[in-house]
Order: sequence, then C-alpha cells, then structure tokens
Amino acid sequence: MHSLIKIDNCRVESKRGIVIKNVSWEMNTSEAWLITGSNGGGTADFLNALSDSSGMRFAPNVTAPAEQYTDSFYSTVFQGSVEVVSLEKAARIIQEERENDESEYTEGGVDIGRTGRVFIAEGIVGKVKKGSTLPEVAFQLDAYPEIKLCGVQNILDRGLKYMSTGEIGRTLLARALVSKKRLLILSDPFAGLDAESRSILLEFFNTIAEKQLNDENDSPFPRIILAMERYVEIPRAITNVIEFSEGAVSFCGKRAEFEQFLEQRKNALADQKEQERLEFAESVKKVSAEIDHVMGVEKDSLPETLIEMNDVNVSWGDHAVLRHVNWSLRRGEHWLIQGPNGSGKTTLLELITGDNGQVFSNDVRLFGKRRGSGETIWDIKHRLGIVSYRLHVEYRMVGSSLLDVIVSGFHDSIGLYKTPSDIEIDAAKKWLSLGGFAGRENETFHTLSYGEQRAILILRAAVKCPSILILDEPCHGLDEDFRQKILDLLEIIAESGTTTLLHVTHEMSEVLKCEHHLLELLPAQNPMYRIVEM
Repeated sequence: MHSLIKIDNCRVESKRGIVIKNVSWEMNTSEAWLITGSNGGGTADFLNALSDSSGMRFAPNVTAPAEQYTDSFYSTVFQGSVEVVSLEKAARIIQEERENDESEYTEGGVDIGRTGRVFIAEGIVGKVKKGSTLPEVAFQLDAYPEIKLCGVQNILDRGLKYMSTGEIGRTLLARALVSKKRLLILSDPFAGLDAESRSILLEFFNTIAEKQLNDENDSPFPRIILAMERYVEIPRAITNVIEFSEGAVSFCGKRAEFEQFLEQRKNALADQKEQERLEFAESVKKVSAEIDHVMGVEKDSLPETLIEMNDVNVSWGDHAVLRHVNWSLRRGEHWLIQGPNGSGKTTLLELITGDNGQVFSNDVRLFGKRRGSGETIWDIKHRLGIVSYRLHVEYRMVGSSLLDVIVSGFHDSIGLYKTPSDIEIDAAKKWLSLGGFAGRENETFHTLSYGEQRAILILRAAVKCPSILILDEPCHGLDEDFRQKILDLLEIIAESGTTTLLHVTHEMSEVLKCEHHLLELLPAQNPMYRIVEM
C-alpha cells in the first residue's frame, strides 16, 4: 500500500476567498473513495481543487506567509493527468456548442457543431479546428473497446447539442477513458441514465476498482474517484467515504462506519425532518394562494384538454425519434414520461415548449390552439413553467442574481430585462426563502453548485403557479435534503389543483404519488410508445 494523494492541514481557496477551511485526507492504493455531501457544502469545491479547475486550489492552512511553505502540504501522483466527468462539465460543453453555433451562416440553416466522434478524438489528439480534416484516429474509434463499453458507437456522428443528458454523459466518459488520464473523477455519473446504462456503468466501476484494489502494480485503467450528492446505489467496490457539509469535512473514514453514522443521524433527525416537512407544506400552500390571488391567475378559463398530439412524427435525418404519436394531457392529470436514453423524451417536451421547429409540421395543439396558427411563443410560455437541461445550460450563460432568476419566471425570459414590480420581488423572495435561499438573493447564479442551480430553476418554474409544469429530470444534482424538499414541493403544487405536472425521470424513487398516467417511449418498436394507467 502506498499513498496516491495526500492532503495535510490544507484549505481550499479560490479568487473569492477560502471555501473550505481545513482538510486532511489521504488516498492509498488499497482504497476506493466516495466523495459526498450537501449541495453547496464543499464537495464541488473539493473536486475542483483535486482536478485543478475553476480556480480552486489547495493551500497551506497556516497564518504565516505562503511562500515559506512547499507543496509538502499537498502531494499527488496524478499531477496534470486528471479527467472529470460531471453534469457541470457537460453543461459547459453544451454552452460552448451554443456559443459557437453558426447555423445562420450555414447552408441549410443547421450547424450540428462538434460530433461525438470529434469530441472523443480531441481527448486523444487535442483540439480539432472547425472545418479541418479529421485526424485518422477519429475514424478508428468504432473499434475502441472504450466506445463499446460506454455504448456510444451509434451516436458518434451526432452533434453534442442533440444528445440527451444520458448520452452526453456516456460520451464524456468515453472521452475520459480514451484520453488515458491516470485519475478519473466521476461526479454523479448515474444522473440521467436509464436502467441498462446505469447497470453497465456500475459494473464498469466495480470491475476496474476491484482489479486495482487487488493489484498495486501498474494498471491499464485509470484510478477512479466517485462523487455523488446522495448516498444511494453505491458501487460495492467503494471502501472509504469523505463527506462535506457547510464548507467543512463532516465525516472521513471507512464505508461501514459511514453507513452507521448515516443511520444514527437519520434516527436523531427523524422527528425534526417530519416537522420541517409539515411546516414547509403549509408555507408553500400559503405562498401559492397569495400569488394566485395577487397575480390574478385564471385557470378556469382553460380548456379541459391542455395538450393534444395527433399522429406526431419527428426525425433527425434518417433517424426516427417519434413516430405516429397520439396523446393528450387533460387538466389535473399528472403524467410521468419514461423511456431509455435517446428515446425522444426531451424531444416530446420541446414540441410543447416551442424549442423544436418540427412542431410546425405536426398537429400539436396547446390550450385548444394548433401550433403555427398565429400564436407567439410567448402566448404559449406564459402558461408554462419549465425545468430542463437546456434551460439550465442557457441560464449558465447569463450573469443573473438569484432574485432576477426567480423573477424572470414571471416573464419567461433567460435573464431579466424589465424592471420587476414590487409584487414580483416580494413573491420571488418568498420562494427563495421556501427553497432555503433566504438572504442570498444578490448572489449570482453561476457561483452556485450545480445542484443549487437546479433548485433555483425549479423555484423559478413554480413562481407563477403555471397551468402546466414541465419537469425534465428536475432532481439532477440535488442532495437528499434538497431532493426531498423539491419532491414535497411538487406534490403540494399538484394538490393545489391549479397546475398540471408533466414529469420525466429515470428514478423510480422520484415518481410522485399524484402521477397516475405513464407515457412510455419505446424506440425501435412499433408502436414506439405505450400509455399505462398506474
């Protein structure tokens, strides 16, 4: 056994100051580590310092001048050879693709951007200039075992911005593996994955980790550190856990000891949690009723059928995403949408939200009117609340305060471009308080952890008590406390009778009690979907 990473009496700091005051930690060859903790508690900062990204670094935790000290406080055998796979990184990549989109200058009006093939090849040969000849290795990727292991062989030539959350996660993993980096940090790698993909990734992690735990000699595989917001579905190979909370280490030790620690904490806080849940429910109901009254929400004027799709077909080239879909959403019928990665769930939602241009070549009716019959996108969106990966990526490109993000939910805009009314400001502050962000309204969105950002976007979607609340994997990146609070919030909103939910999730534990209707998408089958009453 020997040390791979050693941190002794360090702090984690960035340009904005100290974010974790004191860390002492060592990773040895005989250990497989899980890093976990609450949203905003320090986990993301610790991972960024390990990977030397986002301006985070380890520094001596001393009061004397830093130049008197050496790197003996922090040593790693992985210097310059670390790759990160995370929701955060996936969002940054899609953001880059959006910023570099040249569709308006491209023949046919579509710039697909970097494909999975180009992106993965860049992990081997470095940046490939747009429009240049692809390196030979790009055409050899189909034969790489890492490509087949990650299940991306069929999407190599698809643009990154057209991939589902699960598909881009697998593409990131494939790139990390072929890059031959020595340390691989997997942050919430199971988020957005269907059951089959999750099973493959779990087995992949266990196989590599167990081989390295039993063999200290050089391995052809990278060392892996796993990071997860929630302690669920933990690979059997994990031996040790470090947990962060409120900017400090709250646990560091063996896995079995951590599980005992969790159980004791759960029992100790059970009564408190239940009381908090009841108080939260009452607060949400009160705030929702106030906003309904003050904003003059008129749900009774809506037709009984909110959404109707008649023989809907969507394709990308020769690839059929949706075929002959006939489906409708009625008021008060809360629907669950499921299907494997790439089955068209996000595409279906984008037909509703107006983010997919093929809606105009199909018979899609919203609130009794066919799309393309003269209504504007704002006529549609003012009745919708939306939480999606696309929205998350777009909001990362705007330097808005948390207050402005919530208020923008009233105006269906990315960013706030109008002076908010006193009523809107008051409502936004109440929702921020409900979400646990009281007093933080002037913080900027991009400084939050990924999970905190997702929680803010859920509050933004709920702020105007919309007729339809569209939720595309809403709990991505949320820790256990935030996740439960959001699920409670959604149940309460559903009970109000003013909002109908349309919910996409792979996590069966996130299926709400109010969801009695299932639309399951079945790619490569005929028909490509089925409707189930639950």
